[in-house]
This record gives sequence, C-alpha cells and structure tokens, in this order.
Amino acid sequence: MASSKLKPPAAVFLPPLLLVLVLLSGAHYAAGGASNGTSADDGGASYSSSMIYGGSGSGAAAAMARVRPRLALPSSRSVFSLDRYGGRGDGRHDDTRALARAWEAACASPRPAAVLVPRGRRYLLRLLTLRGPCRSSVQVAVKGTLVASPNRAHWRTDEDRRHWVVFRSVDGLTINGGGAVDGNGGRWWPYSCKVNKALPCKEAPTALSFHYCTNLRVQDLKVVNSQQIHMSVEDCSGVQLTRLSITAPGTSPNTDGIHITRSRDVRVTGCKIKTGDDCLSIEDGTRNLHVSNVVCGPGHGISIGSLGDGNTRAQVSGVTIDTVQLHGTTNGARIKTYQGGSGYAKDIKFQNMVMYNVKNPIIIDQHYCDRAKPCREQRSAVEVSNVVFKNIRGTTATKDAIRLDCSRSVPCHGITLQNIDLKMQGGKGTTESTCQNAKWRKSGVVRPQPCAARIYEELLEPSTYSM
Repeated sequence: MASSKLKPPAAVFLPPLLLVLVLLSGAHYAAGGASNGTSADDGGASYSSSMIYGGSGSGAAAAMARVRPRLALPSSRSVFSLDRYGGRGDGRHDDTRALARAWEAACASPRPAAVLVPRGRRYLLRLLTLRGPCRSSVQVAVKGTLVASPNRAHWRTDEDRRHWVVFRSVDGLTINGGGAVDGNGGRWWPYSCKVNKALPCKEAPTALSFHYCTNLRVQDLKVVNSQQIHMSVEDCSGVQLTRLSITAPGTSPNTDGIHITRSRDVRVTGCKIKTGDDCLSIEDGTRNLHVSNVVCGPGHGISIGSLGDGNTRAQVSGVTIDTVQLHGTTNGARIKTYQGGSGYAKDIKFQNMVMYNVKNPIIIDQHYCDRAKPCREQRSAVEVSNVVFKNIRGTTATKDAIRLDCSRSVPCHGITLQNIDLKMQGGKGTTESTCQNAKWRKSGVVRPQPCAARIYEELLEPSTYSM
C-alpha cells in the first residue's frame, strides 16, 4: 500500500526566457493601468520591448538584469503622453489642447505623474497656462520640442502678449528631458521698438513663466529664440535651475535669459546663456539667490535690476554670483537702479569671475535710464550697500573697467573691491576706474587702481567716500 503521506510536488522547470516573461506579466498586472503613457524609453512606467528582445547583453541573465530596476512600480510615475491626448507633433497643427488635457490628467493623478513630450516631434502651442495645485508631484518630460505658434495674432490682448507657457501655483514641479522649448522669436523681433524706432514699445511673450510655484526643478533643457524673456521665475520659492542652455542671437531685443523677481531660495547652476539682453536679470523681491558655474555671452551680462523704475520700492538681498565666465558682453557684474525709487539692494557678492572682452566689467549705476527721453534728476534712490566684488580678472573692451556711479542723496556704501585684475583687450592701453558718491574699501591687489584720483584705504580701515 502506498504511503499516506503526500509527496512534495515535482519542481516545474521553466526555461529562463519564459521565466522572464512570467515575471514581466505579473509585474505589468500589478501596475494595473497606473500608466497612461508609453515605454520607459520615453519616460514611461511600463516596459520597453528591448528589455526582452534586444539591448545590451544576451540571454536570460542579461534580460533579468534589465528587468530588475523596472519592478519597483509602486514608486514609478503615471505617464500622460501628449500623443494619447490628440497631439500631432508635426509642427503644423495646434497641439495646445493636447498639452492642456495631458496636464489636467497628470495634475489630477493621486500618484506622482509625468507629462511626456515625445522625442523627435514638434508640438505647436499657443498661449497656455497650466495650473495647480496638483494632487501629487508632476514631472514634465520634454524630450521633443515645444514650439510657439508663428501667428502673432494668437496673442490677442496686451496681457496675452506677456506670456506663452505659464505654470502657476504648482508644488513639486520638475521639468526636464533634454528637449527644447522654441519661442519662434524671429516672428516677433522685427516689431520691437528697439529694432524699429518708429514702432510703439509693446510687450512680447516670455517663453516659460513660473508663478507662485514651490519646490520647482527645471533642468537639462534647451530654451531657444524666445519672443522676449526666455524664462521668468516670479513669486516662487525653493527653486533649482540646473544645466540649462538658453540661446538667442546677440541682436535679439529684450531676450533676457533668466529673470527672477519676488522669489526666494533660488539656485542657478551649470547654465550656458547666450542672448540679446541680460543673461540673468535679478529684480525686486529676490532673496537668497545663489548662482554658480554659469557661462554668459553674448548679452548684457549679469544684472541686479533695474530697480526703482517709476518711483517704486525695491528689495533685493542675499545674492551670490560665483564662478562665472562672461564672453563679449556689454556689462559684467552690474547693479542698476532708476532715480526716484526707494528700498535697498544689499548683501551682494560677485566673486570668482572671468571676463573676456567685456565692455563694463564692474558697474554700479544709480542713474540708469532706459527711456526715449532723459530721466530727470531726483533725490530719492534705491540704497545700494554691502556689495563685494572679489577675485575678478580678465579683459575689458573699454578703459572704464570699474565704475561706481552712485546717487548724491543716497550714496552707495560698504562697497568692497578685492583681488581684481582687469586689463585692456589685446593689451592696448591701461584700464581706469571712476567713482562718484561711493563709500568703498580695497583689499589685496586691485587693477585698475580704484578711483585713482581719490585717496583710498585698506579693507580694515574706515571706508573712503568718493565725491
């Protein structure tokens, strides 16, 4: 009689490739439709066919090695591709609605979500505002290109004309992917009053605007040929802008690279900016900004301001510009304020900078005026104080390498010049400096001699006041 004990079931042998397929099937079933997107190659949460049939390596072991990282689906993002929401991506048909619908779905997702702009495609967009708050964090993976409509009539009102793509009131937004945002600026620049003096001055769209966003990350992105400003950060906090390439012709009007205002705790790192205006413009309400490893030029340099325009009050503090190269820019390290304003620009450092053929390497200008008619003399001014220019070297295209042009009624004070060596481009002649209404200090070797016609004192001595 056979034993009453049950024998253990015989082991079932599955060929390695079949085992892989079973695992994939179970993992895909567990995903349960969490992804509304495409393959992992385009940023999706499902599987790429190359995981099974191709790619590097061979055999079941290589397949398993490729599968393992993809099994952690609970932490992956739901993917919402523009193509699934009607996007054509041919650069001719209007895809504004497709992006709006993909954003709405991603923003409503209870789990982290990604809006996918597929690679190799061009999605034509009109004015669009993508709003939060969202239920979870959202990533916009720009792998292809977002391109602005070439029809200027699509921006109907003066308010419309100020923006193209706007992200508003979003927490935890990430934009990346290595693709491009193309403002089609060549359709706008000929109509600027700075190009054609006979035309009235009107706004043109900012390519990417971020309003009231927190914990914002923008990285590994190309922004090209904006209609006006390329990227604007307004009323935001906890911002990181990393490895951005921002490009427009040096003759393009008002095409600032990155504009920052009314924002705090912002870091700009590893960016290359070549435009027709300021590489960075830092305006009212900016607090705790750190800029590092930036290459700038052509353009107008790195500017704090303009501040105080139209007798307004401005407040800028805690700004550090560190490790920057400037190539052929019209200014280097600049602070510019209008007469008649109020408030302050203080606790500012420009350090570790290299200038190549820059026209005004170091400049504080409290008499800035960018108007058709001369600005009238006024007694009030934005107070400029506690500014350090440190470890700055290179060449200048003009003799006036250091210019401190400050207000008679509200003089600059606490200005430090430390370890500066600026020579004429090509070694032709000697550089000079001018100072007006500025209290400043010198430390280390400073060339050109600061305010050469004035008596100066060393860093630890009472500061001088050049009138």
